[in-house]
Amino acid sequence: MTDSRHGAAAEGTAQAAIPVEGGNPVAPPGARTAADVVTPELVARLTRGLTGSGTTVSHTPFTGRKLADLPESGPEDVAAAFGRAREAQRAWAAVPVRERAAVLLRFHDLVLARQSEVLDLIQVETGKARLHAHEEVQAVAVAARHYGRKAPAYLRPKGHTGVVPTLTKVTELRQPRGVVGQISPWNYPFELSVGDALPALVAGNTVVTKPDTETALTALWARELLIEAGLPAPVWQIVLGEGPVVGPAVVAHADYVSFTGSTRTGREVAEGAAARLVGCSLELGGKNAMLVLHDADVEKAAAGAVRGCFSSAGQLCISIERLYVHESVADAFVERFVARARAMRLGTGLAYGADMGSLVSGRQLETVTRHVEEAVAKGATVLAGGRPRPDIGPLFYEPTVLEGVEAPMAVCAEETFGPVVSVYRFRDEDEAVALANATPYGLNASVWTRDGRRGRALAARLRAGTVNVNEAYAAAYGSAQSPMGGMGDSGLGRRHGSEGILKYTESQTVAQQRIMPLAPSFGMTDEKYAEFMTRSLRALKALRLR
Repeated sequence: MTDSRHGAAAEGTAQAAIPVEGGNPVAPPGARTAADVVTPELVARLTRGLTGSGTTVSHTPFTGRKLADLPESGPEDVAAAFGRAREAQRAWAAVPVRERAAVLLRFHDLVLARQSEVLDLIQVETGKARLHAHEEVQAVAVAARHYGRKAPAYLRPKGHTGVVPTLTKVTELRQPRGVVGQISPWNYPFELSVGDALPALVAGNTVVTKPDTETALTALWARELLIEAGLPAPVWQIVLGEGPVVGPAVVAHADYVSFTGSTRTGREVAEGAAARLVGCSLELGGKNAMLVLHDADVEKAAAGAVRGCFSSAGQLCISIERLYVHESVADAFVERFVARARAMRLGTGLAYGADMGSLVSGRQLETVTRHVEEAVAKGATVLAGGRPRPDIGPLFYEPTVLEGVEAPMAVCAEETFGPVVSVYRFRDEDEAVALANATPYGLNASVWTRDGRRGRALAARLRAGTVNVNEAYAAAYGSAQSPMGGMGDSGLGRRHGSEGILKYTESQTVAQQRIMPLAPSFGMTDEKYAEFMTRSLRALKALRLR
């Protein structure tokens, strides 16, 4: 079958010999290709046991060529996967939590030891630079270590004060929800598949994951490694297929839904979950802002902006698309930032060395091109980039910096999800906060200043689920003990920390009454019992009990 997302691949490849004068430099291509990584033997191994009533195809963005033929699931295949997962869930939940957590710690070690395998897969499936692929390895290792160490504490029974202390013994238990349905996107196929599945699994759930077809091999590799670490194979099921077909089927069977993707699709997932009265968590889009204050270290801020705007070619929900710079340092900042953007090396090599890779699909390239061309036509200025690079690959686009962007332009308010950032100047911090908050999104933000106290105070005024001071996104996202998620149109719920695992559980209160009931007893009349309880309630308040 064909995929419209890569329909321009042949044309782009044909143009590969045409250089682009004055454009970003090109990193050495390297000796290995996608065909060296994705062999028929690898595909057969990773898809062994994967059922599907049809066949689908994945491609590599580097060239647009086919990577693999994969089993395609239909609604009946999804139902069967949930059946297998549901059958396995009771036995998995009966495994002591410390044993489940030990699987994650072994997985952590295997990931770090065999990271070159998954780095290759991430690169050929997403087109990103190797250093950006390594961010996924880091994030997965952090999540595995955190929940491998902390899950027993997060999930342990907790005692609470009963209605009558001593007489009422109360314990809060955490029960797994059952089978978690997970829908993960293409942009971070390792972190947003297994990284999000780990807390659900260690909480005693089984998981059915629908990864994006174009990045399915990375998710399948993660499952294989987790099974090697000791996870029973039926506990994590993977289904493949078109989102509009397989996604609703996952929502229709899940006891809880975890979704990462667009805001539009997230609303549909939320509606489907609500109709069945099951919970969901949604990490959706963003139009994230970075604020460079008057006292910022301009050189460090420019370097941080490059990381924040162009990691994974800007195809990151928490990447920066709006730069607000104080007018007193704007010229110096823009000069340094633009120079760094123009110097970024673009490349397809399966090795370290390239600063930025490819967009993932023709659809992403079309959006990026439309946003930039429309902005220029309406008066914006291109300070860097602003053009595709078919000489490198069919979906490459230069890191682009725009100035003079105004509200009527699509790039001003719509999420671009590509290597494009707009620069705006501001006079005072109140104005900067108002501009940063003038969006329905609220996922991530960044503040740069030499005064940490000022930065933290300003961060608290920003309407975003995570705010980084003197970093773009990695500091908050990588701090796995703290919650990460969005406000407004950027989603519901949180990953990481206690919220990231407890969302996959149902709280259960077990209250044992001892010695006497909560009713008239020992010969009390109703009136005497009411008097006794009134005195007791007053005493409990005087003792400052909660």
